[in-house]
Amino acid sequence: MVRVDVLVLGAGMVGVSSALHLQQAGLSVALVDRRDPGEETSFGNAGVIEGSALFPVAFPRDLMMIARHALKLSPQSNYRLGALPGMLPWLLAYYRTSHTCALAGIARDLRPLFARARADHHALADAAGARGLLSPTGWVKLYHSEPDYAAGEPERDLAQALDVTYEELDPAGVRRLEPHLRPAFLRATFWPDCDNCSDPGGLVKAYAAAFAHAGGSLFKGDARGLARQGGRWRLETPEGTIEADRAVLCLGPWSMDVFATFGLRLPFAVKRGYHIHFAREPGVSLSRAIVDRAGGFSLQSTRLGIRATTGVEFARRDDPPDLRQSRLVQPGARRLLPLGAVRDEAPWLGRRPAFPDSKPVIDAVAGHPGLFANFGHSHWGFTLGPVTGLLLTQMMTGATPFTDPAPYRAARFQDMAAGGHVPH
Repeated sequence: MVRVDVLVLGAGMVGVSSALHLQQAGLSVALVDRRDPGEETSFGNAGVIEGSALFPVAFPRDLMMIARHALKLSPQSNYRLGALPGMLPWLLAYYRTSHTCALAGIARDLRPLFARARADHHALADAAGARGLLSPTGWVKLYHSEPDYAAGEPERDLAQALDVTYEELDPAGVRRLEPHLRPAFLRATFWPDCDNCSDPGGLVKAYAAAFAHAGGSLFKGDARGLARQGGRWRLETPEGTIEADRAVLCLGPWSMDVFATFGLRLPFAVKRGYHIHFAREPGVSLSRAIVDRAGGFSLQSTRLGIRATTGVEFARRDDPPDLRQSRLVQPGARRLLPLGAVRDEAPWLGRRPAFPDSKPVIDAVAGHPGLFANFGHSHWGFTLGPVTGLLLTQMMTGATPFTDPAPYRAARFQDMAAGGHVPH
């Protein structure tokens, strides 16, 4: 029997960071996952720690663009027809929160988190001896047409209003940053407030190792066995029983599996995505993330090669993989950069936990004393894991939160007619 102050369920970036901050606050912590740290969603992301993020990935509102997505003509998205009926309430709510005014409100709500995201990562990376995995080189967004560039004007206007730095570039300006990038685009914006990570999964593992080195306990186990007994939270694992005064759910796309056992419902869905790695061509380098907006992919230099990550796939969480998007991005990636052969036997499939408003839930769980949640970070879990872990720790320990946690409370969904979570 292991008794601790806090049991953290989920060892992705969010869970590991939450465990570290709770530990640093003087609490004894056990961290549980069915796999080793950093081997699920946190492994396969675009490898950016974003200080300049503003608008979330939005549902298209232009009718012609919606038609292109519906006909599967856009590489930015894919869907499983059989999954859509169950996702319809969530998709409608997602559509409503994708209006420009709503996006600006979401961006303002999230701004306090992004404003300190990089600094919190730097502190954890320094303590873990992993700062070498991060490069403060910013990222670039590419546009292929004037209408495409004009569509980004509201976000650039908001950046100016919130003092978020960016620079408008022509192809020559981009090539001064990335000499090997081909000028197969019209315009670009450069966002310098960003760290690029060469090994996202490795960074999570480094944080987890720092947690263990400081006395934290790591266990393998199934979070679905969490139960409340005798005023404490209890979980049976193959390595023994864990009891804790408090439990924290950081299970990303699997969070609702546990919530459902307690009869709780939230408007939650999973946005799937894929990545592949290209072998490096001799003499070709890439120093920062490149996001091709119309192409529906990003490129990043990692220890495994040049990683191309895809856009969104709307499907049930556990549906079989679909190779369509990973195939579609390859010609576009090769038009931008000289690339070698695809190194992966099959594309990696990841699952992004998402609420319709693209904001996480960081909150105590109503009706269940000592149960807390930190999940639903959409496309930003890798960036926001440390800062949301800090905020949750401040809320749990009675410290003054560095920002008002109200925008991230679960109660915000009481007036959102989005139904419950999407069936798996």
